[in-house]
Amino acid sequence: MLQQALDIPTYDDVVAAHARIAPHVRRTPVLVSEALNRLTGAELFFKCENFQEPGAFKVRGACNAVFSLSDEAARRGVATHSSGNHALSLAYAAQRRGIPCTVVMPRTAPQAKKDAVLGYGGRIVECAPSTSSREATFAEVQAETGAEFVHPYNDPRVIAGQGTCSRELVEQVEGLDAVIAPIGGGGMISGCCLTLSTIAPGVKIYAAEPEQADDAARSLKAGRIIADDAPETIADGLKVPLKERTWHFVSRYVTDILTCSEQEIVDAMKLSWKRLRIVMEPSCAPPLATILKNPDVFRGRRVGVIITGGNVDLDRLPWIKT
Repeated sequence: MLQQALDIPTYDDVVAAHARIAPHVRRTPVLVSEALNRLTGAELFFKCENFQEPGAFKVRGACNAVFSLSDEAARRGVATHSSGNHALSLAYAAQRRGIPCTVVMPRTAPQAKKDAVLGYGGRIVECAPSTSSREATFAEVQAETGAEFVHPYNDPRVIAGQGTCSRELVEQVEGLDAVIAPIGGGGMISGCCLTLSTIAPGVKIYAAEPEQADDAARSLKAGRIIADDAPETIADGLKVPLKERTWHFVSRYVTDILTCSEQEIVDAMKLSWKRLRIVMEPSCAPPLATILKNPDVFRGRRVGVIITGGNVDLDRLPWIKT
């Protein structure tokens, strides 16, 4: 009854999404590092969603939503609110379909992400950096445009699209013991829960988030959604709270939510650059940071680590003193 009331996606939706988005997204590679394996005592398999064309996993859910629209709905365009990666991914998907896209973004969002939205032909409306401001500004935009709302994560089409990432990971790496991904609103983690609980139910699912935006960890402990309006963290993509659909998955399937400090996030970014030779944005560094912080949890296990994005402003890296 709850599934019907909330329109919770099923694994059949993930399978359909995988076929629908195949022409528009990349089957991203999995990287390994002997140095990181020695350092952590685990076998780590990094699923590199930062190699997507828009630089983030969000393109999966965005493309599934955009390309599942009827022609009539598509003509009105799409709109959303997002701190960055969903915004630029939705703009990318809309450009691929040839329809308009409007996004509400916090004025503090990284310039690199704003530039990407504009580069894909999207229109930006700025708002104050809080969840309440984003949602209020968006209501005005939707009333003005009549566009289809594609929520960054509390949308069954988006969750099903994100579920295609862990489906690929299971195909690419045999015998995983655990998968870990960042958690903000919970779209990626929900996709992992949906897929893994169906095709690999023995795989433990962990989430990672900043100590300064730990509402998901507190929610899991409390057994109910706890929402912070405007947390402060360099992980800009993880400032948003869980919603009903993502809580449905998190509360049922996530083994634990681990947290890390701002400095640990920065250190993980540096380490990934040094050992994997890739750019990792702050919002996708918490999984590696929490593995390093909690070695006893992961030691001796085969762990899939989802690198969710690599959209950073190289002139404003968090360890550069200005």
